[in-house]
Amino acid sequence: MAYLNENYLKLQAGYLFPEVARRVREFCEANPEAAKGLIRCGIGDVTEPLPRAAIDAMKRAIEELGHRETFRGYGPEQGYEFLRSAIAQHDYRDRNIDIADDEIFVSDGSKCDCGYLLDILGDQNKVAVPDPVYPVYVDTNVMAGHSGLAREDGGYEGILYLACTAGNGFVPDPPAEHADLVYLCFPNNPTGTVASRKQLSRWVDYAREHEALLLFDAAYEAYISDPEIPHSIFEIPEARECAIELRSFSKNGGFTGVRCGFTVMPKSVLARTENGRRLPLHPLWQRRWSTKSNSVSYPVQRGAEALYSPEGRKEIRALIDHYMGNAKILRSAAAKDGLDVFGGVNAPYIWVKTPNGLTSWQMFDRMLRELNVVITPGAGFGAQGEGYVRISAFNSRENAEEVARRLQEL
Repeated sequence: MAYLNENYLKLQAGYLFPEVARRVREFCEANPEAAKGLIRCGIGDVTEPLPRAAIDAMKRAIEELGHRETFRGYGPEQGYEFLRSAIAQHDYRDRNIDIADDEIFVSDGSKCDCGYLLDILGDQNKVAVPDPVYPVYVDTNVMAGHSGLAREDGGYEGILYLACTAGNGFVPDPPAEHADLVYLCFPNNPTGTVASRKQLSRWVDYAREHEALLLFDAAYEAYISDPEIPHSIFEIPEARECAIELRSFSKNGGFTGVRCGFTVMPKSVLARTENGRRLPLHPLWQRRWSTKSNSVSYPVQRGAEALYSPEGRKEIRALIDHYMGNAKILRSAAAKDGLDVFGGVNAPYIWVKTPNGLTSWQMFDRMLRELNVVITPGAGFGAQGEGYVRISAFNSRENAEEVARRLQEL
């Protein structure tokens, strides 16, 4: 009989969002009439149609595949040059950030890359994550054997948790302890907060002092409106020596179902071997993709490329303005209701403190039963998330306005 990976047995009862889905499903089955008016502001999934520029580009690409003269088979495992070049130019070089085309690796999304990156990193690394945190950062490390057993508070032995509280603006301070691998996410999921240039500079200084690696998740960077807030970790001098950046087309171009993202792997990022050699990660990442993947489909990559066209940029701006308009409505309604509210200014998430000592799941159940609104309990993001809930602005304007109205009944 084959042996299984026992690290999976350490995982908590269920990944956060399937657990939310289970509770919602049970409520709907027991309350079919209430289910008809259910509004979902839980999972961060987009709701608006794809930009027309991307649709037209994918249609043209599919038509190409229907003719022998323009047919394409296997593409480059790291992504087509036309997309890697567009990303490097528009997202980085146009902002005076020195990123080469071949430092861009196209994937089916940053969630996947969070796990893929562990393929080229050793089991000896001390891992640090913010708390609250996007659960994928923790669970992928547990699956890979980079943690001990689960604790009573929902955390895991062997992982260093960095407290994100109202007191520090939900931006963790570099710890006194040593860490080899640090996950950072800004604009943040779940709190919707951002990190200043000074705060990110402190993390780069920490990484250089400790020879640590920063995994910087910038999936929501397109939502930043404050000109003083960095869009990329590579805006910080010397970050090229110690950081890898993950990005996605899911939340700016609506590609959650289409699937496309990318990782920026600078050639200057090094890691050490057991015998003390310092080697670049770039060739290992390239080999990982060449061996384990055939990248993203040609039509999808053409669609992603079209998002950088003048029409695509205009349509992305309209999508972001729509969702941030929802965020403003929801944030205002929650504040008017007397709730303590964070985020929702440079990110599409509103982080709300639960009233009257309610736990996160109690608040979830109350919103579901009384208002027929689905939100996400903060406790699912970590121990420091207890006492908060996340409200997503990814919705129609009509639904956002209706949720705002219902909040006044809470």
